[in-house]
Amino acid sequence: MPDLPSDSHLDDLLRTAREAAEAAADVHARWAGRIGVPDASWKRFADLVSEADLAAQRAALEVIGRHRPDDAVMAEEGDAAETPLPSDGRPIWIVDPLDGTANFLHGHPMHAASVAVAISGRVMAGAVTASALGQRWWARRGGGAFRDGTEIHGSGITTLEGALVATGFPFKELDHREAYGAQLTRVLGSGAQVRRGGSAALDLCFLADGRFEAFWEAALQPWDYAAGALIVEEAGGACERVEGGTLELVPGSIIAGNSAEMLALLRTCVTREV
Repeated sequence: MPDLPSDSHLDDLLRTAREAAEAAADVHARWAGRIGVPDASWKRFADLVSEADLAAQRAALEVIGRHRPDDAVMAEEGDAAETPLPSDGRPIWIVDPLDGTANFLHGHPMHAASVAVAISGRVMAGAVTASALGQRWWARRGGGAFRDGTEIHGSGITTLEGALVATGFPFKELDHREAYGAQLTRVLGSGAQVRRGGSAALDLCFLADGRFEAFWEAALQPWDYAAGALIVEEAGGACERVEGGTLELVPGSIIAGNSAEMLALLRTCVTREV
């Protein structure tokens, strides 16, 4: 595994991530209540985009461009969504300007801005800011995870029975629905309480700070989980693919736990044959 950048360099990357997430979240606060579903458009089936998403992305990218003009950017909206990971070790910024667009358009508080930066495919720093909740989370590799300035850790719950498990419905991915329905049935049968909030970034942050014990989803994009997964890991948790393997910065599944043991318990439950 390549050596980490220096602490001072990681701190600089984290400052930019936090500033960019704050800039995007400020846009959310200004647009909140001014637009709804009728004002948005459809990118594809069940996938909304609004002027708030686009304005938030512009705000985040302006911050990144000012501090890190030579870095690459992978962002949810527009051509930046197709940016490949650099092959030359150049940092790449992974931006979800408004995770939870449908929630935002309905006035639901579960939405946030998520900004991460990766080098050689490994996330080095990340920040998630939720304007409607008035909360912010951040982490940098090897430096711990924080919510509003206080270091956070996952909960001490070690069994699925009694655990609060977050999930996301594969509402955009028709091919995953049947398998996901069976997974959900098995998790409910484990004695876990299941919640679906509509923002993977926030689900992961809630896992990191002890409000959830585990999380899984069948299909996500890198910008949905890049910052949140690092925050979970730096809080003492673990993140992988549902089917096993490292959580790389390409579309796919995710499973996470407040520990490697909790992740393994959830994976066994989710993937076992009936």
